[in-house]
Formats: sequence, structure tokens, C-alpha cells
Amino acid sequence: MVSKTDDIPASVPSCNTVDLAREGETTNSKETSKTALKDPCACGHRGDKAIMNGDSGHDHAEEADSKQDGNADADSGEDANEQEVIVIQDTGFTVKIQAPGTEPFDLQVSPQEMVQEIHQVLMDREDTCHRTCFSLQLDGNVLDNFAELKSIEGLQEGSLLKVVEEPYTVREARIHVRHIRDLLKSLDPSDAYNGVDCNSLSFLSVFTDGDLGDTGKRKKKGSELEQIDCTPPEHILPGSKERPLVPLQPQNKDWKPMQCLKVLTMSGWNPPPGNRKMHGDLMYLYVVTVEDRHVSITASTRGFYLNQSTTYIFNPKPANPSFLSHSLVELLSQISPAFKKNFSSLQKKRVQRHPFERIATPFQVYSWTAPQIDHAMDCVRAEDAYTSRLGYEEHIPGQTRDWNEELQTTRELSRKNLPERLLRERAIFKVHSDFAAAATRGAMAVIDGNVMAINPGEETRMQMFIWNNIFFSLGFDVRDHYRELGGDAAAHAAPTNDLNGVRAYSAVDVEGLYTLGTVVVDYRGYRVTAQSIIPGILEREQEQSVIYGSIDFGKTVVSHPKYLELLEKTSRPLKVQKHAVLNEKDAAVELCSSVECKGIIGNDGRHYILDLLRTFPPDLNFLPVDGEGLAPESQKLGFPRQHRHRLACLRQELIEAFVEHRYLLFMKMAALQLMQQKANKDSKNALQDSSTADAESEGKPHALEASDKVIETTSSSESALSPEASVPENSAPESKEANLNAEIPTANTNGTHEPSAAESQNGGCDSPLEGKEADENIPGLAQAKELAESLAAEDGSGIDPKSREVVLNACKAVGSISNTSFDIRFNPDIFSPGVRFPEDIAEEIQKQKQLLKDAAAFLVSCQIPSFVKDCLDHSSLPMDGATLTEALHQRGINMRYLGTVLEFMDNMSAKAQLEHIYRIGICELITRCAKHIFKTYLQGVELSALSAAVSHFLNCLLSAFPDAVAHLPADELVSRKKSRKRRNRVPGGGDNTAWASLTPSELWKNIASEAQSYYQFGLQCESVDQAVEKYGLQKITLMREISIKTGIQILIKEYNFDSRHKPAFTEEDILNIFPVVKHVNPKASDAFHFFQSGQAKVQQGFLKEGCELINEALNLFNNVYGAMHVEICACLRLLARLNYIMGDHSEALSNQQKAVLMSERVLGIEHPNTIQEYMHLALYCFANGQLSTALKLLYRARYLMLVVCGEDHPEMALLDSNIGLVLHGVMEYDLSLRFLENALAINSKYHGPRSLKVALSHHLVARVYESKAEFRSALQHEKEGYTIYKNQVGETHEKTKESSEYLKYLTQQAVALQRTMNEIYKNGSNASIMPLKFTAPSMASVLEQLNIINGIIFIPLSQKDLENLKAEVQRRQLMQDSGKNEEQQGNHLELDDKLPVDD
Repeated sequence: MVSKTDDIPASVPSCNTVDLAREGETTNSKETSKTALKDPCACGHRGDKAIMNGDSGHDHAEEADSKQDGNADADSGEDANEQEVIVIQDTGFTVKIQAPGTEPFDLQVSPQEMVQEIHQVLMDREDTCHRTCFSLQLDGNVLDNFAELKSIEGLQEGSLLKVVEEPYTVREARIHVRHIRDLLKSLDPSDAYNGVDCNSLSFLSVFTDGDLGDTGKRKKKGSELEQIDCTPPEHILPGSKERPLVPLQPQNKDWKPMQCLKVLTMSGWNPPPGNRKMHGDLMYLYVVTVEDRHVSITASTRGFYLNQSTTYIFNPKPANPSFLSHSLVELLSQISPAFKKNFSSLQKKRVQRHPFERIATPFQVYSWTAPQIDHAMDCVRAEDAYTSRLGYEEHIPGQTRDWNEELQTTRELSRKNLPERLLRERAIFKVHSDFAAAATRGAMAVIDGNVMAINPGEETRMQMFIWNNIFFSLGFDVRDHYRELGGDAAAHAAPTNDLNGVRAYSAVDVEGLYTLGTVVVDYRGYRVTAQSIIPGILEREQEQSVIYGSIDFGKTVVSHPKYLELLEKTSRPLKVQKHAVLNEKDAAVELCSSVECKGIIGNDGRHYILDLLRTFPPDLNFLPVDGEGLAPESQKLGFPRQHRHRLACLRQELIEAFVEHRYLLFMKMAALQLMQQKANKDSKNALQDSSTADAESEGKPHALEASDKVIETTSSSESALSPEASVPENSAPESKEANLNAEIPTANTNGTHEPSAAESQNGGCDSPLEGKEADENIPGLAQAKELAESLAAEDGSGIDPKSREVVLNACKAVGSISNTSFDIRFNPDIFSPGVRFPEDIAEEIQKQKQLLKDAAAFLVSCQIPSFVKDCLDHSSLPMDGATLTEALHQRGINMRYLGTVLEFMDNMSAKAQLEHIYRIGICELITRCAKHIFKTYLQGVELSALSAAVSHFLNCLLSAFPDAVAHLPADELVSRKKSRKRRNRVPGGGDNTAWASLTPSELWKNIASEAQSYYQFGLQCESVDQAVEKYGLQKITLMREISIKTGIQILIKEYNFDSRHKPAFTEEDILNIFPVVKHVNPKASDAFHFFQSGQAKVQQGFLKEGCELINEALNLFNNVYGAMHVEICACLRLLARLNYIMGDHSEALSNQQKAVLMSERVLGIEHPNTIQEYMHLALYCFANGQLSTALKLLYRARYLMLVVCGEDHPEMALLDSNIGLVLHGVMEYDLSLRFLENALAINSKYHGPRSLKVALSHHLVARVYESKAEFRSALQHEKEGYTIYKNQVGETHEKTKESSEYLKYLTQQAVALQRTMNEIYKNGSNASIMPLKFTAPSMASVLEQLNIINGIIFIPLSQKDLENLKAEVQRRQLMQDSGKNEEQQGNHLELDDKLPVDD
């Protein structure tokens, strides 16, 4: 993280890292009101102002009851924050640009921009995009490309900048050709399908017919009703069983490329001979125009011209006429009329596309389906494949990049104030994303056999590689390094553990401690670890380099004072205990990390740590140790279990949740003992004592200090979850005072004790103390806090021994490492084979062992039940494997517990309401087992048989065809000399056709046994059809999950999985195999802080202030991440929602459109988050009167959801209610009923038939029946709704009253109708009929219902209502938020768009 700024008073420490990734981006968006006001303390908190405090979960900067000073602090802090931001956004100004052959035009620039950024703009503009080699001149002076505009003398509002053509060099000529090729390909999606250059797909514009901006305003609302065709395709209707794949990628008409040239390629005459070089020839191009004219072009220093060479005769003389042009586009326009026409219309189209459709994403996103793409000739692509593309893509002198130097120098940048921090974070992020891309290319090259090993003599699996200054090693157990830990299985798990360690240490961000750039790539069945190289490490033996830690798992151990000092700083945030181990001479050596963690000082003098695979303590549930029994909670579930390897460790999220839980226990214990002491005194004293409990009334400054010094000045992330008030470094004394003002209110206004986050999070664990009535605890609790603080503050002197003993007992009980304050840390070396501890700390080791057993028990007895509870009350709504994984990880549950979680659900009484989660879990379990098998399966396949092998595997996995036979690729090419043994150098190699003998029944047997041995879960199915039948899975979903997990890309077409006569896949259907990449995600901390305070403001109903903060966050995010990022997407979504509430519908539409595009590009076109974004966009379209677009978007969302998780999911009910309402609005009553009745059925299933959601569903259905004049059905449904309201909220509630009014109205209508019918029967055709009122619903009423079901309620509020509303919001929040503070995990941000009220 980043240490905090000097000029922000500590009462508003820069933010609160409550992790927004609560539900895994996608899932929650409806029911619960989660916010950034998480409350990890043990008492109900009043949160009437934004909490923006540091990363420590406990330094709540709450206001005291003396409100004024609290608010004053807050405001001054926010101003400070805002002023700092303004520094970056000096007002922009306008300059005029004059380019050759065009009219001068105005360009808005900001003083921070570099001249280079104007270059980029010009290279993107329609009229100047064909220029790359030019300089900008002001009054005849050339501007330096890397200068900031504000540093240029004489540059001001209205200055004229001239674009001056410059002579070419070879490098510039190459850049020019590459740029022209990019312009020609700008609408061509093939880069996105092939997963190169950070391109990815987006289909939104297909459904909105271009940009959403003005289209709504042009159409007349009235006339639009007639022209909408509302019937969805058959497969989208409720109850449809078919799940086609083709609609996943609808045809985008823009992609039918207009051909400008047939061929543009490097000529075979390159490079120019010496005598031509001296005439200025740089290189030669060969072009075939659309008119079929073959020409040869010279690129010279002066520009491009035609020469007289042909394919076989070299004649570099200029042709006649030669058309010398500075730009290749101008030259081609002169010789080919078709080029001229098509190029200009292509550029028009390119410029019309939304920028978010074409900006590169920070990390590559791969598509698991693609159409058949024509492979066209492309000089740049061909050249890229054969050079390592280091020449000119990286515009950095010195050609290859020194990754390690770049990664470490960016970390060393200054971080004193906001602009500096932004610069630093931007640099770190940029280098990381470049490094991840380079590492991925390198890893693929290594596995494809394109890189020479540095130890070529060894067998292939032991080889190591260096490419582009990155070190690559394969995930095999080389030299029996991991023999005692589980061999290859351990070697496969170690890299991801190491990556988690790197992530944790980088997040703590201690100055002077360096980690390696690390990327883990899974490709073609191999795991490759890519690392940056420590300077000098390759020249010396490892034994000499390591000055801290152990290279042989603890047999020999060394330590170093500088490392101890640096690691000590990470010890609190990472909860690592400093401990001693014995070395080979039986001497005690002090460490502050696990023994495997090695410290090496590079030739650059930096202190590096590597091998961080044991940063977190071992998970005893999966580590059987002789003679050690686990806690009964674990044993009851059959733990400890044997795992594949001995590297299973607990997740950081779990450690933090556990410490949080223990803190609560600590406070309660102390409180309980104080209560008992108090009971022993006489009653008079008791009275006096209780008055001190109400700390607020005296407004005493308190700080929960958990360290032995008064104030530890830690860097912000250091206090990650430790209960202590951290104070920014070098902050002024008075701000320290302010920080101590963090009051700890002990009870709510009515004196009841609200369950705090941690408690509700733990799903009510049976800890010895939690059964006690919370209310009695309160007075003692306040004292306990006071005591804990004073003990910490005064080193325990001056406190009566009795109270001292209270804290001592409480510390002992919860396993704190200190006797005077709460401080839990873990020793990561406990139970490591080969590590020995000194005798004199045996007791401490025993304590540590107990702590580990408790943590393991906490996972199964608290975290798993709390996850299931969140699923039951829909505050966690995973839709696919990825979002399920994320939701589990956020609670610190590793995926190896998946079987345990599923069994837990299976044994619950409410398991019908968990069916959707259970189904996703089974699907995840099956595809993970299949992935494990696929990995080893692929290692035995040689490259030429890859597509045959992959299609055979998919047939065995998914096709109903019972005897899938593999096609060996031998029939394509028959070699003349079969006898010669080929030596195959690909890892694993050999003419291995064992894969071809796999059969479906064998594969499913293996899957079931893998499920049993890895997840301890008994799968009852022997074939794919049984699995589908028994667990209600969909084959298309299984196909999506396995493709995403293994990197397979398949042809997009309709697959017939159920044919018993022919297999579903042929080898032609497998288009590609991509790498699956894991890396660290650097964070934008300041932006994040703004974002959270904005959220908190919104939560309290200050929409305008919230909106400003979120806008500010958006600017900062853009500053650090560039334009495309998951977190920006979340930011835009929340902004759109705020715009909508505040009545600015068109702004809401524009922001949400960006959010959808970004989600498609960064997360994937059918990611659950994207589905959610589509739904929000549809709502705003409807509000803007764009009904047909709203329907198209909703249908798209429904199709995607059917593919991802099928129809039976609570989210589907919301989607169908939306669709039904819009259809009702356009008077498609029968269609509307199909969707609304489906929503009713799903709501009844998942929320229980008596829930308010179901009542609302009944009401919506009744309204449609009323519109159809079927009053009997309408009455029936509304009665159901009325009964639910009456039972749930009582007769007097406004909902119940509304419902009863509507019932009366329906009854009148029904009676009137009946009368009329009787009249007709009686008098025949001459009856006098009263006209009946059949109402088409008004758009306003439909929109009102849409808002209600989407959780948006507009209420005209008085001041008093606002106060009540705030209190209510906080009450709910405390009840619902099982919020964990885990920002360090680098999880996805879940930016929660909850509004002040949800229904």
C-alpha cells in the first residue's frame, strides 16, 4: 500500500479498505444493502459520516457525541483530500493544430499532458491518422516529445501548433507501416479472437444499433410503440430447453471488412544493398491493390515511392510517375481508386465506434469461442512471430527491457503526496501489465519449443529457460526438491502459493524489501513460472547468495539483521510471528518468515525475498500429523484428510477473519471478568463504575492500541486488520490527537447490542462466550476496552493488578502472543518437516499448534456455514464457477473444501433453496476434476496431434456418443522413412498416442475417483448424461467451464451433444489453445479510498457529495489504470445508478453504456458481471423511452444467463420480472405473462412462498391480468399478495393498504364486467352497454414498478424522514454486513451499488 499523506488530518485517514469484493463482482446486486461502512468492532456503531479510515479495520473514525468537532475534523480532511486532487487537474486549455493539407482545428489539452499525447491524438484522428513521422512546432521551435505542456514557454490558450513532416529512419518507417496496417485492420475482430495485443470482443453495439447517445431523443415516443417487434427468439422464452451457442457472438455488420488492399507485405529484396542505402533506401514493400495491380514500393528517408522492381528483377529506380509521398496512405490513394474510397469510409466507421470498443485492455482476455476466420496475409504479424518483437514495439532505448530493474525502480518512486503516489502507482501498474504480457509470450514460446534451455543437457522436464530477461521454470519436482512434500503435486502447487506470497508482500509495500515479478502460466498441460531476474544471481551458486532463510527446507538456516528488521515491518499486517529455529549446529537462529523464504542481496544492493510459498500458516485439516488431534469440529467432518501435497495453507482472508473473531472473543472475555469483579464489590462502587462505562458522555479520547508503544506509526496497510489506531507518518501532533478521538460507542441509542460484522459473519459459532446474553456484556465491554487501551498505553504500570489479570486471562484464552494486549500472529514453520525449534520455547510452540488447530476448526465451523447462510439470504449470488470460487475465497475458504461445502448444503433442511448454488458447485467440481485429468492427458500429446487429442477429450467428457474413437493425425502426412527415431525436444515428448485410447466411461470413472480423492465427494454418475440427469446440469455450461479453465477455444456452431451416432466434436472444431495466466494485480489505493468514501456518503443519503467523490475516484482510477479496468467498470456502474436516481437519465445511460462495454472487454462477453450490467442498461434505456433497445438488452442478458447457469437461478426471477414489465408496457400481455409467471415460480422456490418478493410478483401478474380484463385471475393473484403482506407486515402497513385498495378496484371492475355481460345475455344485440375502462398501463407506472423490483425507490423526503432513513440504513447494514476486510487479497473489487433503500 502507500503510506499516507502528510496533509490529511488523521481523523480522515485516507480510506477504509473494506473489501468491495464482497460477493465477487457479479453476484449481489439486489437484496442486501452492503456498504463501505463495515463494522468489525464488537459494538453497534453509529455511522453518520463517511468512514474513510486507514486499512485497519478497527480505527473507526467515528464521531463522538460532541458532534461539532467530529464533523469539523471530517470536513477539513475531505477538503485536504480534494485540494490535493485539484493539483492534478489544472484547468485545460485549447490549442490550434495545423497539419499539412487540412484546415486548422482546435484541440482541448491539459497542462499535465506530454507532447507525445498530442501525437497519439493526431495518429487517431480521421483526417491526420495516416501520419506517424512528424514533429510539432510552436513558432518554428520543435517541441520535445517527452516535455509536459505546462513546461513549454509561450504555449497558451489559442497557440498554433504546426505539424511538420520529419525524415524517416528505418525504425520510423517500420512504425509507419505497422500503424497503417493497424488502421486497415481496425474493424477486423481477428486479433480479439486470436487473443493478441490486448484486443477483446464487445457486442453491445449490435443490440443498441450504434451509440446510445441521441437515438432516444430523435424517436417520438408515441410512434415507437407500433414498430416494436417484441417476440424474442424461441430459445429465450421461459421453459425452452434448447441452448444454442451461435447467438453468443451475433454478427456485427461492421466487421464485414471493406477491402482496401489485397496484400501489403515486406518485399523479398530487403534489406537494401549498401549502394542503395547511401541513396536513402530504408526498406522495400510489396503491394497488390484491389484492382490487382502488383507494385513494389521503396521507403526512403523522404517518404514512399514506386520503384521498378518486380518479383524476380531488382530495379530500385523510381517508376514513372513515382508519386513520392510522405505518407504511405497518400501514395496508395494515388495508385488505387478503390483504396482511396474504402480507406476513407473505413476510417469514418472506425472513428464512429465507441472508444471503449477499441482501446487495449490492461491484461489479455481470451475468448473460448470464435468463428472460422479467413487467414489473410499480414506482413507485420509474420514479422512479429519470428522476431521477439523487441525492436520497435517497446520504444525504449537498449532494445530488451530489464524487467527486474523496471519493476523495482517503480516501487522506489517517491510517495509523499497524491500526485507522486499517482505517478508511482501508474508506473507500477504499467510495468506489471507489460511484464505479464511478456511473461505469457515467453511461457508459450518455452512450451512450444521455441526457446533454447540454459541447461540443454538435462532431461526436458528439468530444463530452465531465459528469454527477454525473464527466467522460466517448469512446474515439476526437479532434483527431488519437493520429495517429502508431495513430489510433482507439490511442485505444481508451489508456484501459486508463491504468487500469493508475492501478492501479500507487495500489498504491504515495505520500503527496502523487494519481491520478484512473478507470473504463473498454465499452457498445454504444463505449468510455467516466469520470474524477473535478480541482478548477479546467475553468476554465483545459490548457496553463496542466500544470506537469510534456508535452501534445504530447514536443515541449514541462516539469518541476517537487515532482513529481520525489514520483515519485522511486515509481521503485523501479515500476522507472521518472529520465532527461532535450530540450524544444523543446533544453534537457535531468529527468523521472521518461514524457513523456505530466502533473502538474497542482488548486485544492485537491493534486499530481495523469494520462495514465499509458506507465507501463510499450514492448513491442518489437510495435513495429518502423527500424534496431533484436531478440534472436534474438524474431526466431526472427517478431517484431517490426506492431500496430494503438504503445502496446503490457509488463505490470508481466513487469517484475517479468524483474528477478527478472536478479537471479539477477547473483548467479551475481559468484559465478562470485569462484570464478575464488579459483582463482587459492594453496590455503591458498582454504581460509580457503571458511570465510567459510558465513555461517550465524557468524550474522552480513546484509541484502541494494540501495541506496546503509545502510537505505532505504521504505514497504512500495516494495520491491515489489527485492532489499533494507526496514525499517518510524520503527521502533526494535533492530528494525532484527532485520531485518538476515534470514539467507541458502546451501545445503540436504545441500548441494545447489535451483532457486529464478525459475529454475524461467523454464523453464530458456538464459542464459550457467545451464548451469554449480549446485553449484559455491554457495560463491562466498555471498561474492557478502556482497560485494554490504558494497558497498552502505559505498559501496564499504574493499573490495579486485578484488572491486569483480567487482560492477562483474556489474552491467554484467545492465544495472543502478548500478555498485555491483543496480538495474534502465526508461526508459519509449525509442522514443517525438517524444521526444529529450541527447547526453551516448547510452550510457545504448543500454543502456536493450538492456534493453528483453532483456525482450521474456525474455517469449517464458522466460515463454511456463514457462506451458506449468505447464499440462503441471497447476499451472495454466484452464477458460475468463477464467481463461486471468488465468493468462497472472500471468506477464506480454499477450493479444496468444495466437497465439504457441497455436503454441508446437501444436509441442510433448506437445501431446495440452495439448489442453484449446489448445481454450480457440482458443475465446478466436475470441471475441476476434468481439468486435473486433462492436464496430465495433454502432456503426453505431441504438437501435431493436439487438436485431435483435445476434441477426443471433449467427446469423452460431453458427447453422448458411447464409443468416441480418436483420429490419429497420421493419415494427413505419411513419412517416407518411418524407421528413423525422431528425437523430440518438446517437454514430455515422444510419439505418444496413449491419449487416443481414452473412452468416455473411463474418463467419467476417473472424474468420480478424482472427486473422491481430491474433494472427498462421492459423485453418483458414470457418464455425462447421468450427471446432467442427476444434478440438473447443462452441457453447454460444462463446455464453457472446461474451456475457460483449460484455455481451449472452440469453433462457434451448434454442437449436437446428444447424438448416439456420431461424436459432437471433430478436430476441426478446436481452433486454439490459450494460456491461463495468474499474476499480481497492483491497486490504485487513493482512487480506491475516494471510491469508498463516495460509497459511504451515498449509503447515508448524501447523493450529491457521494457523486462528486465517485467522480473524483473515476479520475484517479483513469490516472493509474488507463481507460480500461474492472474497478473503473464498477465505478461507472455506481455513477450511472446515482445519475439515474438524481434524475439525469441520459447521463446514466452514457455511463452505464461505458460500464457494459468495459465489462465485456475486461471480464468477457458472458461474464456474470456483464449480464448484470446489461440489465442496468436496459432499465435506463426504458426510462429514456428507448423501449425496443431495452427489450433487446434484456433478451441478450437472458440468453447469456441461460448459457452461463440455466433458467433455475434467483437472478433469473429478477430478469424475467424486468422483461415482463417492459412487455406489459408495450401491451404484449400474453408474452408478458409467460415471463412474469416464471419469475413468480422462481421467487416462490428461492425466497419461500411467503416472502415479500413473491407478494410483489403476484401483484405484477395481477396487473397484467387486469389489462387483459381477466379479473378473476387478477383477483386470485392479488389476494395471494394481500395475504402475504397482511401476515408479514400487518394490516396497517402501506403495502397492505395499497393491496387492499387494488383488490376493491378489481372487484368493482369484475362486477361491472359481469353486469355488462348479463345485460348482453338478457337484451341481446340492442343492450345499452356502459363503456368499460380497459387501461393500457402508463409508461410511468411501468417504470415505477421497474424501479421497485430493481431496488430503486424514490421518496420525497422531509428532513425528519431522512434522519429515520439513515438510522434504518445503518441498522440494516450492521445486520447484513458480514463484511470482511480483505483488500490485500487483490480480489476483484465489488463495488456495491446499493441505494439508500432497497425493498
